[in-house]
Amino acid sequence: MALTADQILAAQKANLETLFGLTTKAFEGVEKLVELNVTASKAALVEAQSTAQAALSVKDAQELLTLQASLFQPLAEKTAAYSRHLYDIAQGTGAEFTKAFEAKASEAQQAFVGLVDSASKNAPAGSETAVAVLKSAVAAANNAFESVQKAVKQASDVAEANFNAVSTQAVAAAKTATASRKR
Repeated sequence: MALTADQILAAQKANLETLFGLTTKAFEGVEKLVELNVTASKAALVEAQSTAQAALSVKDAQELLTLQASLFQPLAEKTAAYSRHLYDIAQGTGAEFTKAFEAKASEAQQAFVGLVDSASKNAPAGSETAVAVLKSAVAAANNAFESVQKAVKQASDVAEANFNAVSTQAVAAAKTATASRKR
């Protein structure tokens, strides 16, 4: 079964639309990242100013240690929140690319299965064994692709759970360190 010029043009048009859609998503991810960094930088500047003013008003070493201890926990929490936002932006942008890839892979898979079916219907007599082997290979490839997709999803879920656990532990450690410094 040969592809017609209209089918080739339609496929090229669909591929261009996908490319531009993914490029738009990538730029949206960059915009979110820039916005996050600008917001974090502004907040850091305001906090640096208030911390400097507080440090200048300290009267003795004990008061300075208390001030320092009071700043440690919020810093850890803000760092964890920043990391979480950064991870969410990366995850969201990556999910769009994954979705587009899976859709295109599924389309290609269906087109290939269609070609195999068409070829098997027009196969010469006596080639049933070769057609069966080809169909079996296509089915095995489809199963392998689905297994890989499931494994990637599971790995992504594990990575997200690990990221959340590490963030929670970091904030808890900061709280513990702050509490022990105040004693």
